[in-house]
Amino acid sequence: MKARPIKVSRRHISGVFLLNKPLGISSNAALQKVRWLYRAHKAGHTGALDPLASGLLPICLGEATKFSHYLLESTKRYQTTILLGHSTTTGDVEGEILLKKAPTELTEDMILNVLAQFHGQLLQVPPMYSALKKEGRPLYELARKGIEIEREARPIHIEKIELLSFSENSLTLDVTCSKGTYIRVLGEDIAKALGTYGHLTYLHRIQTGHFELIPSYTIEYLESLTEEQRDALLLPAYAPVNYFPKVQVPVGRAEYFSRGMESNIEHGAEEQVLVFDGEKCLGLAEITDRKRLVPKRVLNL
Repeated sequence: MKARPIKVSRRHISGVFLLNKPLGISSNAALQKVRWLYRAHKAGHTGALDPLASGLLPICLGEATKFSHYLLESTKRYQTTILLGHSTTTGDVEGEILLKKAPTELTEDMILNVLAQFHGQLLQVPPMYSALKKEGRPLYELARKGIEIEREARPIHIEKIELLSFSENSLTLDVTCSKGTYIRVLGEDIAKALGTYGHLTYLHRIQTGHFELIPSYTIEYLESLTEEQRDALLLPAYAPVNYFPKVQVPVGRAEYFSRGMESNIEHGAEEQVLVFDGEKCLGLAEITDRKRLVPKRVLNL
């Protein structure tokens, strides 16, 4: 007889866990593992990392998923290594070799001059090996069949690009960039600007928005803890938007706010705010020019 799968009793738990995703598994597989360990009723991640990439993958549990899109839209910071001399079909070590050209002798000044060209606002053509869709089909499905289609260049922003080290055939960089930036494509373009071809051999995310990587927060570490210890590692459900100003809900209006109802509020600015009832966060709201507090995301904690 086949063993029956173990049923997990789900919990309505909310919070954010800053997972250090390992190499070799997809972001969804990592998400499901964290969700299983927390026995969470609901979970989502905030920006996928390829199986060949590692590092910070914030996992939102429960009510925190209401704010996950703010992290999807946020800037990201990576450390990456580009191997020079040949390109691959995927832009990383997983692909087959495409084009070869031995790199010229590199100097620090040469590299810095090239990197300066990739700072600021740029247009970038997305790779075929990506989850972008054409007529409902992910581009990577077409790429695996040898089909290449034209892709429109998209605007990206490179906030910072720093040279950490280099050798005769590789560069290691620290890159802070906007949502939608493909580091694989950036690596290929930098290699071309250096007069050669290249692909990524290492990609490690160290920051998402205002969250920074905690190296010890691995799946193995979570597995070693008791449920109580795991729960203690969670950031509050509102952590993804903790940078918004905080206001107290008008007296006697907490229940109304939780029902999605507007209130009058004596507050100066016209802005988005986190609304609290004492120390309890009720959700995210907008204050209008008429000093009305309008709920936008209500937390059910």
